[in-house]
Amino acid sequence: MDITAFAGQTTHLVVGAFATFSAILLWSRTRDMAWTFLIIGVIIAYADIVFSTLGAFGIVVEDPLVYNGVPLLRLALANFPLLFSGVGFLVAAARRHGS
Repeated sequence: MDITAFAGQTTHLVVGAFATFSAILLWSRTRDMAWTFLIIGVIIAYADIVFSTLGAFGIVVEDPLVYNGVPLLRLALANFPLLFSGVGFLVAAARRHGS
Protein backbone atom coordinates (compact mmCIF):
# COMPACT_ATOMS: atom_id res chain seq x y z
CA MET A 1 0.00 0.00 0.00
CA ASP A 2 1.51 3.32 -1.05
CA ILE A 3 1.30 6.56 0.92
CA THR A 4 -1.59 7.93 -1.15
CA ALA A 5 -3.77 4.89 -0.50
CA PHE A 6 -2.76 4.90 3.16
CA ALA A 7 -3.63 8.59 3.55
CA GLY A 8 -6.97 8.03 1.84
CA GLN A 9 -7.78 5.05 4.03
CA THR A 10 -6.71 6.88 7.19
CA THR A 11 -8.79 9.98 6.48
CA HIS A 12 -11.77 7.78 5.60
CA LEU A 13 -11.42 6.06 8.98
CA VAL A 14 -11.09 9.33 10.91
CA VAL A 15 -14.00 11.10 9.21
CA GLY A 16 -16.12 7.94 9.48
CA ALA A 17 -15.31 7.69 13.18
CA PHE A 18 -16.38 11.31 13.67
CA ALA A 19 -19.67 10.71 11.84
CA THR A 20 -20.31 7.50 13.79
CA PHE A 21 -19.51 9.16 17.12
CA SER A 22 -21.87 12.02 16.28
CA ALA A 23 -24.57 9.55 15.22
CA ILE A 24 -24.28 7.60 18.47
CA LEU A 25 -24.38 10.84 20.45
CA LEU A 26 -27.59 11.83 18.63
CA TRP A 27 -29.02 8.34 19.12
CA SER A 28 -28.73 8.70 22.88
CA ARG A 29 -30.72 11.94 22.74
CA THR A 30 -33.53 11.06 20.32
CA ARG A 31 -36.34 8.55 20.17
CA ASP A 32 -37.38 9.50 16.64
CA MET A 33 -37.71 6.47 14.36
CA ALA A 34 -36.55 8.33 11.22
CA TRP A 35 -33.36 9.48 12.92
CA THR A 36 -32.81 6.01 14.33
CA PHE A 37 -32.79 4.49 10.83
CA LEU A 38 -30.36 7.13 9.58
CA ILE A 39 -28.09 6.54 12.58
CA ILE A 40 -28.08 2.79 11.97
CA GLY A 41 -27.15 3.49 8.35
CA VAL A 42 -24.16 5.59 9.44
CA ILE A 43 -23.00 2.91 11.87
CA ILE A 44 -23.19 0.19 9.20
CA ALA A 45 -21.34 2.45 6.76
CA TYR A 46 -18.54 2.79 9.30
CA ALA A 47 -18.49 -0.99 9.76
CA ASP A 48 -17.92 -1.20 6.00
CA ILE A 49 -15.04 1.29 6.24
CA VAL A 50 -13.41 -0.67 9.09
CA PHE A 51 -13.89 -4.00 7.32
CA SER A 52 -12.37 -2.62 4.11
CA THR A 53 -9.41 -1.19 6.02
CA LEU A 54 -8.76 -4.45 7.85
CA GLY A 55 -8.98 -6.28 4.53
CA ALA A 56 -6.55 -3.85 2.89
CA PHE A 57 -4.02 -4.48 5.65
CA GLY A 58 -4.53 -8.24 5.37
CA ILE A 59 -5.90 -8.61 8.89
CA VAL A 60 -9.21 -10.15 7.82
CA VAL A 61 -10.19 -12.15 4.78
CA GLU A 62 -11.90 -9.88 2.25
CA ASP A 63 -14.84 -12.19 1.55
CA PRO A 64 -15.44 -14.58 4.45
CA LEU A 65 -19.01 -15.28 3.36
CA VAL A 66 -19.30 -16.17 -0.32
CA TYR A 67 -22.33 -17.83 -1.85
CA ASN A 68 -22.02 -18.87 -5.51
CA GLY A 69 -19.26 -16.33 -6.02
CA VAL A 70 -21.25 -13.48 -4.42
CA PRO A 71 -19.52 -11.87 -1.42
CA LEU A 72 -22.50 -11.61 0.94
CA LEU A 73 -20.88 -9.55 3.69
CA ARG A 74 -19.39 -7.07 1.22
CA LEU A 75 -22.79 -6.80 -0.53
CA ALA A 76 -24.64 -6.25 2.77
CA LEU A 77 -22.17 -3.67 4.10
CA ALA A 78 -22.32 -1.75 0.82
CA ASN A 79 -26.12 -1.68 0.55
CA PHE A 80 -27.55 -1.64 4.08
CA PRO A 81 -26.51 1.98 4.81
CA LEU A 82 -28.47 3.17 1.79
CA LEU A 83 -31.39 0.90 2.67
CA PHE A 84 -31.61 2.19 6.24
CA SER A 85 -31.22 5.79 5.08
CA GLY A 86 -34.01 5.32 2.54
CA VAL A 87 -36.31 3.82 5.17
CA GLY A 88 -35.50 6.72 7.51
CA PHE A 89 -36.38 9.23 4.79
CA LEU A 90 -39.64 7.41 4.07
CA VAL A 91 -40.56 7.39 7.76
CA ALA A 92 -39.85 11.13 7.96
CA ALA A 93 -41.84 11.82 4.78
CA ALA A 94 -44.79 9.77 6.00
CA ARG A 95 -45.25 11.87 9.12
CA ARG A 96 -48.27 14.05 9.45
CA HIS A 97 -47.42 17.43 10.95
CA GLY A 98 -50.10 19.71 12.29
CA SER A 99 -53.10 17.49 11.67
